[in-house]
Amino acid sequence: MAGGWSRDGAVQDQIEQSIADAVEHARQALAGGVGRANCEDCGEPIPEARRRAVPAVRRCVACQEGHDAETRFQSTFNRLGSKDSQLR
Repeated sequence: MAGGWSRDGAVQDQIEQSIADAVEHARQALAGGVGRANCEDCGEPIPEARRRAVPAVRRCVACQEGHDAETRFQSTFNRLGSKDSQLR
């Protein structure tokens, strides 16, 4: 049951679209090609287990975590900016 001017299922549609956007962003962020033996940021060797788990790995875990924190996904749409969400 939707309220105001929105149709039934509009909130669920927004949720599903937000998830689809995040999945698409994650797919685009996956590295392609051949992985590296050494981290491209710090130069330290990348463990064999990580290279097997992430075939196109380019960074060690510590550098990848730092990179991910800097480039955290931000949606370009304010899905919470609807009139209904502002009334709560």
